[in-house]
Formats: sequence, C-alpha cells, structure tokens
Amino acid sequence: MRRHRRIIGVFGSGAHSHDEWVVPLARWIAEAGFDLLTGAGGGVMSVAAGAFVQVEGRRGAAIGIIPGTVGADGRYQPRAGYPNTDIEIPIYTHLPLSGEQGTDPMSRNHINVLTPHALVALPGGAGTAAEAVLALRYGKPLILHGPPELFRRFPVEAERTTSLERVAEFLLAATR
Repeated sequence: MRRHRRIIGVFGSGAHSHDEWVVPLARWIAEAGFDLLTGAGGGVMSVAAGAFVQVEGRRGAAIGIIPGTVGADGRYQPRAGYPNTDIEIPIYTHLPLSGEQGTDPMSRNHINVLTPHALVALPGGAGTAAEAVLALRYGKPLILHGPPELFRRFPVEAERTTSLERVAEFLLAATR
C-alpha cells in the first residue's frame, strides 16, 4: 500500500518571527523527514520555511498556501508579499480572507488546516487563532508551541507547551 507524504502544518504570526521557537521546530520537522506547510507569508511562516530549507539532506519540501483574488477582468493576483522566497511548492488559491475572517469559507485557512497530518501553532493573532479553531473543528491534531501567555485568544482545549521534545513526541504520534 502506498503511503502519503507526511505533512506538518506550522502557523503563527505574519508579523513577528518568534525565531527562538520556530527555527528549532522547523529544523526538527526537516530532519524528521516531513514536508512543511505554511501560509507562505512573512513572520513565523517565512522563518519556518527558511529554517526548513536550510537543512541539508532533507527529504521534505516547503509548501505554501497562497491567498489571492480574481479581479473582474478574470486575472488572478496573489496577495502582495506571497509566497515568501523559501517556499518550494506554492499552491495558489483564489481565497482572499484571513485574520478576523479566518474561519470564513473564503479563507485559505481551511486548506492550511485540512492538508497537513498534524499542526503546530506558534504565537499569532486572529488568523492564527482562527486556524486553531478550524483544526479543532475538523479534528486535526494540534499543539500550541510557545509561551502560554501568548495563547490567551486560543481555544482552551488545545494543548500548550514550551517543550520542543513534547512537540516532537506529539507530531510523531499524530503521524503514525
């Protein structure tokens, strides 16, 4: 039986990088042989993709889900600044919504959450919290990684940890 590639979704702030949490996580994901999926923007998304692709000998690819719009003239336009330079497989969508509208059917967050086998949320704003809500709604394995005080807006039932070892254990169990 053919086994699908194992994809880990990493999401978080588009404005803040949280390097101290993101870089070790993204490197571990690459070293463990997973593919990485992000929203392909700045902040956490860019740092995760950059740290991931720098791992020599990795088997996985950096995948990015790109928000965009289709104009009245029928032309497609990705959101400015997307994809970041380290995305190797960009997936362009016509889905423009994010942030406070992150659970709306016209948000790419549904693809961000439904595609990976397991997800790691890092500190972020309304869009990241919306992805956490969707992960729980869809029954996707989710863990929050970073300082607990930065996850006050997130669903209380989501596990929180500052331990990369715990995140690794969670991801390995979720992708068996």
